[in-house]
Amino acid sequence: MKVPALMAAFLLISPAAYVQTKSTQEKTVDSDRLGFSCAQILAISSADWVVKFTKEKGSASDATFRAIAGYGSCYDGRTSHLAKALSEKHKGPSAAARKQFANFDQAVKDFTDLALASTNPPADSVKKAYAALYEKHFRYDFYLGFEQKAALATTAPPASPSGEHPADKTAKELDPLTKAKNHFGELFGMLPDEKIHEVHAAFGKVLAATEENNETKLAVYRYAIFVLEPPSAQPYSPPPF
Repeated sequence: MKVPALMAAFLLISPAAYVQTKSTQEKTVDSDRLGFSCAQILAISSADWVVKFTKEKGSASDATFRAIAGYGSCYDGRTSHLAKALSEKHKGPSAAARKQFANFDQAVKDFTDLALASTNPPADSVKKAYAALYEKHFRYDFYLGFEQKAALATTAPPASPSGEHPADKTAKELDPLTKAKNHFGELFGMLPDEKIHEVHAAFGKVLAATEENNETKLAVYRYAIFVLEPPSAQPYSPPPF
């Protein structure tokens, strides 16, 4: 019978083939990191990393996608590590908070897909890749907020500077948010008439799921501005990372 002999040969060959495949995958990952650790990669901006990577690997669009994907992988890894650390300390978000964020995250993704397809001209694949990368900072900020709350719980709150009133501080914080809202409105008005209602409704769902603080709202508006900006426009604000 030849079957037992074939099975024995398979058992002998498979582990070696598995190790070779795994080694090849690891080499690809290392190559896409140019020998840097994720901590080193995340220490520089995503734009600087893409420039560095494409200088090394070539300026073809494939190299740009690999650079963005590599940065995104490291960014996701950091977020997952933070989420796990908070969970182990029982300092992470509740199930209700995670569900609320999941609703927000889905609303952002839905708005992004619709808006990128609605701009004139529609976004190209590189713009879509950057949008997917920048959207990741919402999840990281979500968990970072819980880490900061845990740290504040063990320290005394800082004293307010003499002569500064909370109302004055709020007014200062609202200024960049107001500017972002105004610029978003300008870009929104540039959409084709048949797309405005649908995109407006999608962004309305994002705002409805957004936390009630100016910092988060500003981040949402700046992200939405990036999504709607035409390729020829000067970026309204620097990337979130």
